[in-house]
Amino acid sequence: MTDAGLRHGRASLGLSFGVQGVAFALLVTRIPAIQDQYGISDGLLPVFLAAVPILAGVGSVATEKVVARVRPSVVLRWAQPLVLLALLGVGAGREMWHVAVALGVFGLAVGALDASMNMLGVSLQRAYARSIMTGFHAAYSLGGIAGASLAWAGARWELSLLASYLPVVAVLLPVALIGSRWYTEGKGAEGKRPDGTEAGAGGAGGALSFKLLLPLCLIMTFAYIGDSTVSNWSAKYLQDVLGSSEQLATVPYNVYMVTTLLGRAVGDLGVRRFGAVAVVRGGSLLAAGGFAVVAVAPGAWVGMLGFTMLGFGLCAIVPQTFAAAGRMFPGNSDAAVARLNIFNYVGFLVGSPLVGALGDAWSYRGAMLVPMVLVLATLVYARAFGPEPARYGGGHERPRTADVG
Repeated sequence: MTDAGLRHGRASLGLSFGVQGVAFALLVTRIPAIQDQYGISDGLLPVFLAAVPILAGVGSVATEKVVARVRPSVVLRWAQPLVLLALLGVGAGREMWHVAVALGVFGLAVGALDASMNMLGVSLQRAYARSIMTGFHAAYSLGGIAGASLAWAGARWELSLLASYLPVVAVLLPVALIGSRWYTEGKGAEGKRPDGTEAGAGGAGGALSFKLLLPLCLIMTFAYIGDSTVSNWSAKYLQDVLGSSEQLATVPYNVYMVTTLLGRAVGDLGVRRFGAVAVVRGGSLLAAGGFAVVAVAPGAWVGMLGFTMLGFGLCAIVPQTFAAAGRMFPGNSDAAVARLNIFNYVGFLVGSPLVGALGDAWSYRGAMLVPMVLVLATLVYARAFGPEPARYGGGHERPRTADVG
């Protein structure tokens, strides 16, 4: 693989992450409009919302089997257009079964998309021999901000879902298809990865052991419980517990998204300089501090400070967890990533109802301490994020593709 090929592969994969960020944000930020368009009751809505991550987990499991026969780039090339078309289907339908089918396809395709994107990211990071994984997730965060902004504009101008989604899909679908021409898995000569292993091969670090992968699975779950706590409860917490206005209550999640983007934009530099272990430990402590500040905040502005800390603290944990799985099983990284990817959906499914149940039964301030403790548990498993920076450009080992941008 030439240096130019790696650069093109990195750019096209970053584009794919960005497109997915836009699509997912357009779906989740217009849930009230989806509910109104299809007449979904408050009691039935959680069933629809839970079905998407459950089916995404199924899609991730299926992807593990598929990539044993075809390249992850092939899966990604077909999954991304399917996600965009399913999003369009959500906006275009009228009957309850229309949205059920569209969300079902969206969930399955998202699982395949998330798994294959991160497989390619891990493979490219191995080819670069330095940390680039957090940058891909920064592109996702940037896409999420763009998608949320487009959704806000659609709601502000009272556009229908179809009118909101159609122009976006019309632009992003051809962009994604064209960009997919440059997907690469970062393999070296003779179709091998730079460490000499074949995709899916056994050997040292190849045989996939769930016992060894379990710490990373727990960390992924804890991180997404923290993330879903912010996305689902920050507005309610600021308004009902800290007494903010309705307008101010919408700000914490936007701040969280921006700080997540900023943290991910520089996260790879931190990993190269200090190592993944130090970055994850620091992020875990900062995120736990953020939850603690939110829990004891006397007012809305202190609560905002806590949510800001959460964005910077959680931002690097997920991409570095995928990267750690690739390093742990270099000969079977695709399967490791696919299985690990399931646990981000587990975190989404557990996080929101967990905090809601504790808030109703106890207090929402007390409920914020639960994700705080879970994020702190990451410290127990932080060594799973090794090796230290000597492996990835910490100044002790010359990258194998040193001149790649």
